[in-house]
Amino acid sequence: MAEPAAAGPPAEPAATARPAEAEPSSPAHERWDWGWRGEAARLAEVVALVGLVVTQPLLDVLGRSPDFFLFHRADTAQILLLVALVAVVPTMPVALLGALSRLAGRTARALTHTGLVGLLLAALAVQVGRHVTPLRGVPLLCVAGLAGAAGAAAHRRWRAPGRVLRLAAAGPVAFVALFVFASPTSAVVLPRTDGGAAGTAQGTGVHPPVVMLILDELPLVSLLGTDGRIDAAKYPHFAELAGGSTWYRNATGVSGWTPNALPAMLTGRYPARAVAPHYSQYPDNIFTAFGGLYDIRAEESITRLCPPSRCEQPVTPEQGLDVLVRKTGKLLRQITGPTATQVDPEDSYREQTRAEAGLDAAEPVPADPTFRWDSLDDNQPARFTSFLAGLKPTTRPTLHFLHLLMPHSPWAYLPSGARYDAPEDLPNDGAGWVDLARQRHLAQLGYTDRLIGETLRTLRASGLYDQALVVVTADHGVSFRPGAQGRGMDAIKAAAGEVAWVPTFIKEPRQQTGRVDDRNWEHVDLLPTVADDANIRLPWRVDGRSARQAPRTDGTKHFYDRPGEPVTFPGGVPTPPPLPTPHPLVGTEVRVGPVDGSARVADLAAFKAMDPDTGTLPALVWGDVPDRIPDGTLLAVAVNGRIGAVVPVVPPDAGGRRFAALLTDDKLFHAGANQLDVLQVGTDGSLRRLALS
Repeated sequence: MAEPAAAGPPAEPAATARPAEAEPSSPAHERWDWGWRGEAARLAEVVALVGLVVTQPLLDVLGRSPDFFLFHRADTAQILLLVALVAVVPTMPVALLGALSRLAGRTARALTHTGLVGLLLAALAVQVGRHVTPLRGVPLLCVAGLAGAAGAAAHRRWRAPGRVLRLAAAGPVAFVALFVFASPTSAVVLPRTDGGAAGTAQGTGVHPPVVMLILDELPLVSLLGTDGRIDAAKYPHFAELAGGSTWYRNATGVSGWTPNALPAMLTGRYPARAVAPHYSQYPDNIFTAFGGLYDIRAEESITRLCPPSRCEQPVTPEQGLDVLVRKTGKLLRQITGPTATQVDPEDSYREQTRAEAGLDAAEPVPADPTFRWDSLDDNQPARFTSFLAGLKPTTRPTLHFLHLLMPHSPWAYLPSGARYDAPEDLPNDGAGWVDLARQRHLAQLGYTDRLIGETLRTLRASGLYDQALVVVTADHGVSFRPGAQGRGMDAIKAAAGEVAWVPTFIKEPRQQTGRVDDRNWEHVDLLPTVADDANIRLPWRVDGRSARQAPRTDGTKHFYDRPGEPVTFPGGVPTPPPLPTPHPLVGTEVRVGPVDGSARVADLAAFKAMDPDTGTLPALVWGDVPDRIPDGTLLAVAVNGRIGAVVPVVPPDAGGRRFAALLTDDKLFHAGANQLDVLQVGTDGSLRRLALS
């Protein structure tokens, strides 16, 4: 980039020419070239700063998240267009504002540019401060503002900061190049191979149909009762599955992140490199091994391990550039905000319902009298609906595969199958919030149990159940331990039993009775076990051990928070954590007395005119109460005179909410107008009704 010239434009009279060399203390507008070279220099500085504030952090996160693009079905053209938008569009309004300020004169132009530099430096300071200091919120904004002002003053007084920024204008080009050619997402943008070698027949055995249902973010302990067995009262269909299959009760996933965990399950190898969950990076996997002898019907969610030569494209439609732009905008707000947020594109994972995907009805509504809203069939995610439709006997052996994002967050289902809405920024950790998160997870697990029941019903109705090899498991769990919520190393250290141990059931062809196997199972054992049961010889070496082999003598578990860096811990079936005892008021009827106090509740209108045909309920109630109500105070939430939940008042979260309650019993609601009451519970058990606004 050219240095700012000392002389004015040629058309300027000699009498008004500026000195050849301004003193360092001279105002910036007295030493800048006001012709096209000066504007180019100022534009370069803006490009550099916007690149550091927007382009680099966005492409860094997205470059490490190829699963984001795979889930949203983005093709190469869409990804490249999104990258171009990220690299160019944010600069345009800033540069345009600076250019327009030129109309007001040189002083206004110089001050505007200095102000823009200061604001962008302050935005950069917010991001740096979130990483290197404990400051958040207003304190961080104040410190960042001071840093931006100091940076703007230095830029105005001295030449060196401007020179550095103009050199840094090449940054966005470098950031784009790294994303396209060197990041894990590069494999999705520019795939280079089309799968590995096919397996061969092993022995003279037949090749049974294989049905694999991989669930997501499901800890084994969530299914267990106090006796260590599947809680049949809450999860009857998981109990039914266990009663007819082999339950590997000591089974663990090898990573808390699906792009590492699922490839390990389907290749039989521990995670070794941080690469995209894409066939070009994992050419040897179950789909290539079975592809020579089996038809493959695979519905993947956030991976693309099945190459085009083996699999047709999923039936659900692509979601388009508009979705990518909207989700990327949300990610930008997370990155640039002064509050602590989980910067993770995985937050965007939500399966489309069959209605949203536009699928025609393929299955009748289940004849289930307890399903109040007759909407389970509508609420089935589109991939699951397509999976069920394909579960039919065929003349050639078929591998039916589905990775279903259930009961993975975002949580939106009650056990009945009814949906509910919730704020996207509702906390998952902290006082009161972690218990709500676990409750929402368990409610969605209840709905997942219904989907398991639908799978078993469909397999039996089609005649496929007895002859098929059926596999149901999950890639990883999740911790709800206070202070260690999630699936990373903090969660593993605090609650490995919730993160690593997952339900694993394998029903062999013609198996009639269930059994429990407590061998040290790790999910790299899944592929060699399925291959042996399907009489397929794998053409590559695996780290796992088939269940037909002798169990491991070592009980050590291996977990990879980062590929190639295993963490070990001892095995043993975990004990489920104790669940909070339901408050004795839950389920009781309450007489509404006079109003004494107030509360603010979101979406009150939803209770005034409810339509059961939508399959959606206002089952999550959240809001605020006056400061005079102390933290820890209990609130009872009642619908139509019956209490559905009792929750504590907590310190306000980032959205100003001090309470939230999930009403899991859909029988509380009826069509039309519903009466919502929030009551303050006294220390003596008395109830005071709060006026709602």
